Amino acid sequence: MTSLAVPLSAQGIVTDAEISANLGTAALVEQAVIRGEGHLAAHGPLVVHTGKHTGRSAKDKFIVRDETTEDTVWWGKVNVPMTPAHFAALKADFLDALKEQERLYVADLFGGSQPEHRVNVRIINELAWHNLFIRTLLVRPTVEQLAGFTPEYTIIDLPSFRADPARHGTRSETVVAVNFTEKLILIGGTRYAGEMKKGVFGILNYLLPVKGVMPMHCSANIGPDGKTAVFFGLSGTGKTTLSADASRTLIGDDEHGWSDTAVFNFEGGCYAKMIRLSQEHEPEIFAATHRFGAVLENVVMDRDTRELDFHDSTLAENSRGAYPIEFIPNASEKNLGPVPSNVVMLTADAFGVLPPIARLTPDQAMYHFLSGYTAKVAGTEIGVTEPEATFSTCFGAPFMPRHPSVYGNLLKERIARGGVQCWLLNTGWTGGKYGTGTRMPIKATRALLNAALDGSLNELEFRIDPNFGFDVPVSVPALAELGIDETILDPRSTWSDKHEYDATAAKLVQLFVDNFAQFEEHVDEGVRQAAPQAA
Repeated sequence: MTSLAVPLSAQGIVTDAEISANLGTAALVEQAVIRGEGHLAAHGPLVVHTGKHTGRSAKDKFIVRDETTEDTVWWGKVNVPMTPAHFAALKADFLDALKEQERLYVADLFGGSQPEHRVNVRIINELAWHNLFIRTLLVRPTVEQLAGFTPEYTIIDLPSFRADPARHGTRSETVVAVNFTEKLILIGGTRYAGEMKKGVFGILNYLLPVKGVMPMHCSANIGPDGKTAVFFGLSGTGKTTLSADASRTLIGDDEHGWSDTAVFNFEGGCYAKMIRLSQEHEPEIFAATHRFGAVLENVVMDRDTRELDFHDSTLAENSRGAYPIEFIPNASEKNLGPVPSNVVMLTADAFGVLPPIARLTPDQAMYHFLSGYTAKVAGTEIGVTEPEATFSTCFGAPFMPRHPSVYGNLLKERIARGGVQCWLLNTGWTGGKYGTGTRMPIKATRALLNAALDGSLNELEFRIDPNFGFDVPVSVPALAELGIDETILDPRSTWSDKHEYDATAAKLVQLFVDNFAQFEEHVDEGVRQAAPQAA
């Protein structure tokens, strides 16, 4: 255990709790097991249950609206305001709750792998496994760095805390309250550890654009040619799966910054969906989750044999696994790489209308980035039981405090500066909409992606999609070599009822147009012209 360079008392936190500061993995696992917070499974991972909250409580998140944030935060359905008075009451009650704890776990960590763009974050937990989780997910300082560590932002996470809507201005007993002025995040009433991870992401999404750094909800890796690719996408679209490629060097699976000199991981770990995980399709992730030091949330385990069943969704569809990035054998040593040569936007199209891959112009790239179309996947958020179409601007609206145009303009500027090639990759449905069609074969997705990243796809013949106007390959030899019917390249041809496809496509086009109306005044004519039009 390492002592804190800045004690809790210096932050106005008074408690008689025993403080376990900056414990290592083994000590935190031991604590979690002793305290009954989790169980060790066969091969060593810690298995925990998060209770009723198996995903983010998106509707219970608030940002304090004050002089700092009044004109810098994009207020609306995503960024919901909390008054300073309500936050003051909430903070007072959190500090009182800390006094009652017998033991607290504190970790001083970095958000961001590029030193000049990282933020110092202190996490205070009542659960040992929560502390292990966030220590796994963020960047771990060296002993020397901890000796001089001064926290800039603090997150207090107390699952046992119950918010009072009347006193705290919350919607329920669950709360995630962000105060950018006080540099403090309070999380209560949920055991879902992902709230902490996304809290740090939100901090960096607020801070970095001012420095001209593009924060991204994406995975990233480097090819044998030394070129970086980034993969934008919401949960369930394939960011983690597609970035964990044995032939490429992994930078990270979820959150990155794009500076003048590098793409750098915000984190030091990975957070992968576990449901239906298989050794055959995702060998790197499968191996990582069968090691001591991995934390598995809501994965079903046999009580006697301690073997895991990744196909059992009894506890949650959104079962998750957190593990250090070094568990992936081909991970980048410094968690960063060169600026991107390829930008890939992932979508899981529940309508079965989009082709499996399309080439985008810079204007089309900005259009689709601001649109952020995908399908919410079952279990990712409370109340979502099956995929449904959604638009999440910048492929991460819940985590973007500033106006989407801030991030969109940064992306367009960086694409133009580096001559970056952009792609739209559909990992969703083919042969019909969700419920009728089938999920895109992962081997087809990988083959098309590899052809795009190695440049061979650009040498093939393309057609213009009649609805969306982007370029779609007519034939890709790599598909035929795998025995995959190339008709999947033309979605309409995979539908048995062509008239139904046309009607569905027209509906999706209109959804795009209606959604983009909110951005039209913030973009130039080229981006407006990149909008789809019904064939």
